[in-house]
This record gives sequence, C-alpha cells and structure tokens, in this order.
Amino acid sequence: MQTYEFAVIGAGIAGASVAYELQSHGRTLLLEQEPLPGHHTTGRSAAFSFESYGDRAVRLLTQAARRFFEDPPEGFAQHRLAQPCSVLWIARSEQAQRLVEHAKRVASDGAKLSQVSAAEALQMCPVLREDQIAMGVVDERALHLDVAGLLDAYLAGFRARGGILATRAAVTELRSSGGVWEIHAGDTRHLARVVVNAAGAWADAIGALAGARSIGLRPLRRTAITFDPPAGANIADWPCVVDADEAFYVKPEGAQLLASPCDESPFPPCDVTPDEIDIAVAVDRVMRATTLEIRHIQHSWAGLRSFVADRVPVIGVDPEVPGFFWLAGQGGIGIMTAPSAARAATSLILDGALPADLTSLGITAEMFAASRPALRAEAPNR
Repeated sequence: MQTYEFAVIGAGIAGASVAYELQSHGRTLLLEQEPLPGHHTTGRSAAFSFESYGDRAVRLLTQAARRFFEDPPEGFAQHRLAQPCSVLWIARSEQAQRLVEHAKRVASDGAKLSQVSAAEALQMCPVLREDQIAMGVVDERALHLDVAGLLDAYLAGFRARGGILATRAAVTELRSSGGVWEIHAGDTRHLARVVVNAAGAWADAIGALAGARSIGLRPLRRTAITFDPPAGANIADWPCVVDADEAFYVKPEGAQLLASPCDESPFPPCDVTPDEIDIAVAVDRVMRATTLEIRHIQHSWAGLRSFVADRVPVIGVDPEVPGFFWLAGQGGIGIMTAPSAARAATSLILDGALPADLTSLGITAEMFAASRPALRAEAPNR
C-alpha cells in the first residue's frame, strides 16, 4: 500500500486540474477507471467558454478562469489553449424580451454583451433565416478552447510535479479510519488523508461508497453532430449561434459545422451513445432556423452532462463525512471553469476558504457548498 496526502477519483478535466493544483501541496494520487483519462464527458465537450451561460455563480466562476486560459503558467502548455471567438444568441420575436432580460442580468455581473439587430446578426451568420430572427445578443469575450491540449497539459504538469496517475483503477471500496482513507482501486489498495470525488457522472456512486448522502446528481445525455458547410462558404468567422431558449446551437468546428439539439435525456452513468431521434431533432432544428441543408452526418456522438437540482457545481467538503471532498455536478461548464474550480477546491481543502481573487469577484464558498439545502434532501447512501 502506498500512502498519499490526497487521492483524486476521476481523471477528466475536473480531476486532472485539481490533482495538478494539489500536487504542489502534498503527494497526490489520481485514479481513473478507464484505460485513458478524459474518455467520457471531457473528451466529448464542445470546447467553448462564454460568460453569458448559466447561473450567476457559474458565470462568475467562468470569468475567474479566463486569465488562466489566456495566460497560463509558464511552461504549462506547448501552444495556445484559447482563441477569441464570438457567441451569438438569437431570438425570435416571442423570445426577444427574455433574451434582453437575460443579457441585462449577465452584464450586471461583468460580462461584455452587445445587442444586435436582425440585419446585423445576418451579417455575422449569413445562413440564418430572416423570418426566424428578431434580434440577437453577442458575447464579445467568448473563447474557443483546446480541450485535448488543456487536459494533456494538466496531466503532464501533474506528473512533472511528481503526481501518480493510475488508469484501469476503478474504485470499489472506500473506508475511513482514524482520519485516513483506505481506497480499493483495481487490485491495489491505497491510503490517503483526503479523497476528492471528481468522478463525473459516477460521483454519486463514489459518494455512496464513502457513506455520504446523495447530492441528487442527474446525468443527462447531450447529442452532437458534424456536417459539411455549404460549398464555397467561408465559415471561419461565423459565430457559435445559440437559440435564446437553448433549443439548439451550431458552430464552426474546423472545416465542418457542429450542431446539437441541446437534448437532456436522463441516463445512468455509462459510455453513452447518441439516439437516432436526437440526431434527427438536431437536423430539424438547425434547418428550421437556417438555410443550411444537412444531407449527410459526418459524425455523431453523445456525452453525459451531470447536474444537481440547482445546476450549480458542488465544490466542498462533505458536511457529514470528514476528509471526503466533492468536485461534481459541472454539467456543461466543466471545461470552461476548470482552472478556477480547481483552485477553489484546493484552497478549500487546504485552508477552508477561497482564494482572494475569487472572492473579489463576488464568489463565495456557500454558492458551491456540499451542505447547501438543495443537495441535502436525499436519503443517506449508507
């Protein structure tokens, strides 16, 4: 048995980023059940960061991560992790007022948004149907993220700092005694003072092994497709177009276009695959809103985005299980908040408080606490 200060369960972006941060403060073990890290949700992300998405707590956490993407630590990555891009929220006439109100709320938290007319939106994305758009809102600070590069950089930095990554190491037992956790993973036992639960869609199952209450985690399937753009179209400068009610989005993805119907089908934790109905819905919604003709799907896939009841990530120590820390429920925002969430988690584990640069934005530990009332209604998993 090897002894560690910290054991992180799950080597997606959440686990890799917090393990990277924790390794500077103590010997850290990163456990992954799959042969390779990032196999599930992380590897299937649409790779965008925009401050106009989600609850206020999510938006602030996204803002806090921006500096890391634009100016990562020296030597962290071999190439740029983020490129500026545009996100265009579009609204039909019946959606317009809701979009305007959302833009006002978001702007009050520091995001930079601009309202555009239907004509201006059409200039940004010429395939939009004129009769399907009344106005739009542009998120001017959006970023396109290199998810694979970010995950690789975190893992490389973790190993360079002396961290240990174990793959094919599914956790099957967690026992705490005398302030030390005994972890059975694969055919190996490990000891650690703190366990960090960053297991994505499997986080509630890991919590049950530790004797923690359920946080009510709901994995929801999200489908994506890619297809060819119109012949001769220069799509490089097209924005990511998002429906005001998030019924779909479509964006450039290299030489192709990527779209999603923004589906949210409840699904048990697994290696999820897309459903033909959701693929058809994606095609229908994009073709209704644009003049695009989707004749052939180049590629389709699905991932699980995991949420708790209030759709705010859970970042905090379990109130009833000492030494067990939650880093879960990052549905849809795990990539774009990874740097700030990892730093928040590390600071809370070490000091019980958030870093000053996060609190200066208005972020509080209570926003993400595992003890917040919305998460404590479930029966104990004991």
